[in-house]
Amino acid sequence: MDGDFRTNFVREPSSLRHCPALVLNADYRPLSYYPLSLWPWQEAVKAAFLDRVDVIAEYDQIVRSPTTQIKIPSVVVLRDYVKPVKRVAFTRFNLFLRDDFSCQYCGAKGELTFDHVIPRARGGITSWENVVAACSRCNLRKGSKSLRQSGMNLLKPARQPQAEELKNMGRRFPPNHLHDSWLDFLYWDAELEA
Repeated sequence: MDGDFRTNFVREPSSLRHCPALVLNADYRPLSYYPLSLWPWQEAVKAAFLDRVDVIAEYDQIVRSPTTQIKIPSVVVLRDYVKPVKRVAFTRFNLFLRDDFSCQYCGAKGELTFDHVIPRARGGITSWENVVAACSRCNLRKGSKSLRQSGMNLLKPARQPQAEELKNMGRRFPPNHLHDSWLDFLYWDAELEA
């Protein structure tokens, strides 16, 4: 029976696959909100074993070696503070996050692409100040015309977001699964309602 359990565990470790650990900086804030700073359970166990993190909360599941057993960490805090990145990378994902995952011409959500406000054919560059999220319909309608020629307007101006601003925007889009032990650490610095 015990050998059969081990064989199934090695072939299908699905019971442990879904036990990620929330990683907090030394100031007890997540390293990132979107995507949420998570480690696979193996990384969390390794970091705890090597004394690189303090374990704050644990799952009920246990992993065993021949000489040791440990509960799987669900929240870990780095022992050394990691300085947050101040520069925001210009990526498609960050662009969509800046634009609230909505078309900047009509406000539609869903299937998005991006559009150059000043078309590349007219000398427009690919930058924070010239690229916005757009739905396919608006992107095709605008084509390589200027805003004035197309009769379209932006809902808000295109600009480079600050790192803190993008982090706060990411907090509005939590992952599909939030373990109960994470909740106290995700929104502890949010303003309380009166």
